[in-house]
Amino acid sequence: MKKFNFRKVLDGLTASSPGGSSGGGSSSGGGIGAGSGSMHPGGTTGAAGTPRDEIQEILSSDYFQICKTVRHGFPYLPTALAFDPVQKILAVGTRTGAIRILGRPGVDCYCQHESGAAVLQLQFLINEGALVSASADDTLHLWNLRQKRPAILHSLKFNRERITYCHLPFQSKWLYVGTERGNTHIVNIESFILSGYVIMWNKAIELSTKTHPGPVVHLSDSPRDEGKLLIGYENGTVVLWDLRSKRADLRVYYDEAIHSVDWHHEGKQFMCSHSDGSLTLWNLKSPSRPFQITIPHGKIQRDGKKPESCKPILKVEYKTCKSSEPFIIFSGGLSYDKACRRPSLTIMHGKAITVLEMDHPIVDFLTLCETPYPNEFQEPYAVVVLLEKDLIVVDLTQSNFPIFENPYPIDIHESPVTCTEYFADCPPDLIPVLYSVGAKHKKQGYSNKEWPISGGAWNLGTQTYPEIIITGHADGSIKFWDASAITLQMLYKLKTSKVFEKQKLGEGKPTAEIVEEDPFAIQMMYWCPESRIFCVAGVSAYVIVYRFSKHEVNTEIVSLEVRLQYDVEDIITPEPEIIPPFPDASSQLPSLRSLSGSTNTVACEGMMKDSIPCLSVKTRPVRMPPGYQAELVIQLVWVDGEPPQQITSLAVNSAYGLVAFGNCNGLAVVDFMQKTVLLSMGTIDLYGSSDPYQRQPRSPRKNKQFTADNFCMRGLSNFYPDLTKRIRTSYQSLTELTDSPVSLELERCKSPTSVKGSRKLSLPTDLKTDLDHVNGHCTSPTSQTCSSGKRLPNADVTKSNRRGPGRPPFRKAQSAACMEISLPVTTEVGYISRRAMLQQLHGVSTFSHDERHYAAYAWMDKENRENTFSRSRSSSVSSIDKESKEAITALYFMETFSRKNDSTVSPCLWAGTGLGMVLIISLNLPATEELRQTEPVMVSPSGTVLMLKGAVLTFSCLDCMGALIHPPYEVWRDPNSMDDSEKMRKRKLVMYSPSSSGDMGDHQFAVICSEKQAKVFSLPSQACLYVHNITETSFLLRADVVTLCNSICLACFCANGHIMAMSLPSLRPMLDVNYLPVTDMRIARTFCFTNEGQALYLSSPTEIQRLTYSQEMCDNLQDMLGDLFTPVETPEAQNRGFLKGLFGGSGQTFDREELFGEASAGKASRSLAQHIPGSGGIEGMKGAAGGVIGDLARARLALDERGQRLGELDEKTASMMASAEAFSKHAHELMLKYKDKKWYQF
Repeated sequence: MKKFNFRKVLDGLTASSPGGSSGGGSSSGGGIGAGSGSMHPGGTTGAAGTPRDEIQEILSSDYFQICKTVRHGFPYLPTALAFDPVQKILAVGTRTGAIRILGRPGVDCYCQHESGAAVLQLQFLINEGALVSASADDTLHLWNLRQKRPAILHSLKFNRERITYCHLPFQSKWLYVGTERGNTHIVNIESFILSGYVIMWNKAIELSTKTHPGPVVHLSDSPRDEGKLLIGYENGTVVLWDLRSKRADLRVYYDEAIHSVDWHHEGKQFMCSHSDGSLTLWNLKSPSRPFQITIPHGKIQRDGKKPESCKPILKVEYKTCKSSEPFIIFSGGLSYDKACRRPSLTIMHGKAITVLEMDHPIVDFLTLCETPYPNEFQEPYAVVVLLEKDLIVVDLTQSNFPIFENPYPIDIHESPVTCTEYFADCPPDLIPVLYSVGAKHKKQGYSNKEWPISGGAWNLGTQTYPEIIITGHADGSIKFWDASAITLQMLYKLKTSKVFEKQKLGEGKPTAEIVEEDPFAIQMMYWCPESRIFCVAGVSAYVIVYRFSKHEVNTEIVSLEVRLQYDVEDIITPEPEIIPPFPDASSQLPSLRSLSGSTNTVACEGMMKDSIPCLSVKTRPVRMPPGYQAELVIQLVWVDGEPPQQITSLAVNSAYGLVAFGNCNGLAVVDFMQKTVLLSMGTIDLYGSSDPYQRQPRSPRKNKQFTADNFCMRGLSNFYPDLTKRIRTSYQSLTELTDSPVSLELERCKSPTSVKGSRKLSLPTDLKTDLDHVNGHCTSPTSQTCSSGKRLPNADVTKSNRRGPGRPPFRKAQSAACMEISLPVTTEVGYISRRAMLQQLHGVSTFSHDERHYAAYAWMDKENRENTFSRSRSSSVSSIDKESKEAITALYFMETFSRKNDSTVSPCLWAGTGLGMVLIISLNLPATEELRQTEPVMVSPSGTVLMLKGAVLTFSCLDCMGALIHPPYEVWRDPNSMDDSEKMRKRKLVMYSPSSSGDMGDHQFAVICSEKQAKVFSLPSQACLYVHNITETSFLLRADVVTLCNSICLACFCANGHIMAMSLPSLRPMLDVNYLPVTDMRIARTFCFTNEGQALYLSSPTEIQRLTYSQEMCDNLQDMLGDLFTPVETPEAQNRGFLKGLFGGSGQTFDREELFGEASAGKASRSLAQHIPGSGGIEGMKGAAGGVIGDLARARLALDERGQRLGELDEKTASMMASAEAFSKHAHELMLKYKDKKWYQF
């Protein structure tokens, strides 16, 4: 019988899915035995002696669903503003079609127009729980706010006219809509149907007028008589239209264009703002000319002429007070001769004029008043000012007009966000501690009144575990946020730039900076919440280790300098007399000094920079306030005129007292307790004899200028170097094998061994004679002051001649503030590899430095390598630097088995590279705590090498029961405590967290995920138990091992937008949803997962989007969100009095229904507007963002699992049939044997 595998059929059906398929250990992965140097494939899925049957996995696809939870931050590119004075909620519309609705802290709702058209205007149905939005595609939408997730009830699309202005009178169901043609239409809010009543522009203006009045820029009904509608046209014409008689009561004309109009509450006067910076006040009794003309910021001419014109006043509000002079508030109107003045809001109160300068251009503003009725004294108490990048509220009740302290997290983008980290279920004492140290630095001078936008209702809900979000910024600042219960509040701000000297401009001295703007930008962060150790890597190639203290301290900042430059020598045929075979170290010095002056000092202008850091650390004692205080600054230095490469990986361990970081040159390990450099090695040297690749030197080249250019870190695309090496072409293959023998001296690199803090000669690998370095680790903790390493003279000769005369060493860096960059697509006709071709399809940038900078990342695909083998040997750009650099892409400290078949665990550092190689580095720590302060830590490569496909992203370790093993950590203690017992207390280390007994078992599981696949190895046997090829057509940007429902899983985010989750240790797919295509670098740079099924990313330069992939949280989300609408009684109108009721007009008897209804006004033309029903009434829809997709994904995974079970059943059936067939055969043979025998013959 032919074997039929249902699993393979299902895999074929879902081959178009980017999730890939799960396979056994017969993949390309495997391990390299310690010291053996021979590669062998990983074990198959059913490898003998593996413990895979012992672990019961809890998670299944039913535990997962993708759903957006909440969006924090300032609305990106705001365009419109509205306020409900009864509900006290604020709405902000944006250019991207989004609406943010804000109330009391915790009430923050985000909704989006499907069309993505810009929001032109917003109007609340006051105290009705509804909102009308007008968008740039000439559509009106009615939003239902009586549910936690607002949705559209009705839409009305205008086909022939463009919407310019809307007005909805208080307690009216008829919306006035002005258009670009000058016409005014009326819409019924309840049915969202257009009325037949239309105010045509040619009826509103005088017949003698020869020109079109322009678009409608203002609509409002008279406070005195609701039957009168004031219509403002752009060219300066204002018409008071009588709705009953359908004619104009009065018309006013002014020479300057109108921008806005506002009524006096009595309805006898109105004020207009104009394009010449003037304000005109008009009286209804004398419409022929303005009652008053003022140019508030215009200079008064001496000869009595009209004051000179100013900038346009874009908006004016005229608000009256019962006990004082009216407020006239306007934006713009400044004098033209003050070009450098910032955007301003002017408040005129009586004779006093106050100008409030803003940091950003003003988009809109609203005056908040005590009453919603337009015909009463308004009594303004605050002004909400919407700026391009901020939202402020000014207190009008105090004479100095202070601003309110904003409770919303709208200053996320105060400096552009460059990286993020998210920690859920962290220690509960952290949030109060961070808040206490952060509260001491809060600004003073705010209004003492409560925040006026106080609508809605919000409670903690059921999910109350602590959550902290950390954001790194372009100015070097770091912000810690309390993110518990889907809110966001800033706890503490750390400024990393304070450890460095400020670069003084105009000194004329040569600078070593590699970034001209934002040199302190944060690139990577690593935080241990338990020990409170915090570490950052900056764009200027430095690492800072911070410790947390509650006490202020004055101390000097300790700094170390590391030379980590790694380069394969060019193949050059030098003069024989210049290069002796193996010159003595001392014979090199004259030639070195004659070329570059000195090997260790800062070169003079015009000479080569060497051994100098990019920034200068402060040398004087620095006052460090309570909070995070700098323990150690580690800087990479320039080497032979080349700037240091940016850091690509970072890890810290408080129990070991070590920090490790790597870049595309190699790896450095630093002891931050003894302040010494323990290891500084090129990546190739870390392999030792286990290097699986034969490295070949690069092709010769005449000039190295472009290399220095490309080392420059340009713009925000470099702030996340970890991403730069991933967002490139889309397939990672082995490097080319050389077909010619290469001498060891040329094969190996210039080892980055001259480290300030450790002595090592840069001789060829087999000729290193320094006894302080054995197997790559430093044995002398006191070698801080040793001299730098020495190099072969040919290296210096060639380096000195590579850069042409007059060429700058590097290109100017772009500003770090260019946040909203989209990823460029390569324009080359041919592709370097299949990865580049696929990258083109994804629309994702291949390289962030330069199109030519393929240094460690552009390897040829296997097929391309076979086809273009001879061409790749040329000195073309595509072959330069191809194998010379292998970046360290991931680091992880762990107690594990460092070598194959070890019997006990030991401290290790796992290092992953851009080629998919995993190196285990042994750490030999002193036996006791007393010796730890004095004895050196031994660091040496173990020789163990594991392989994956694609650059390594993350590591994790599981115990023999499948529980996550957390790395060891030191329990926090205050290093500056006043208590002597606290100072003298020994370090308390927590080594094993999974089980109380501390028994790790006789084996572990190592989980390793690369940008292409995930593998689970059994340790110490190093057998590959499980392999899952995650994607073939794309690559992962982020992968994290996270906890969910008291279990663990591997969560992945792919460049094609898929979010995936796999069980551990079996790597069984449980979630695969096409959620978010990576449209720009920002999303890829900031996406991160955390525990309890949560994740976040920067959805715009100013906003953080949080989401969940947990079914449980999706189910509970409705309870966690705030209520936008709360039942509030509408305040009663003031008693107008007998005389006012008698002479104040007939507004109270105006019946709009009778006038605008179908019975009297008829039906509007069908071609004018199209009604589109919405789905806003469905309250029960939870997780609408990903519900259907999640159901489909779960169904597909369930089908996949069912197919797997059917496949297993099919295999068992086939096995049973085979055994039955064998039994039948044997029975038949037995029958034939004894068929002809008689009974007595047996």
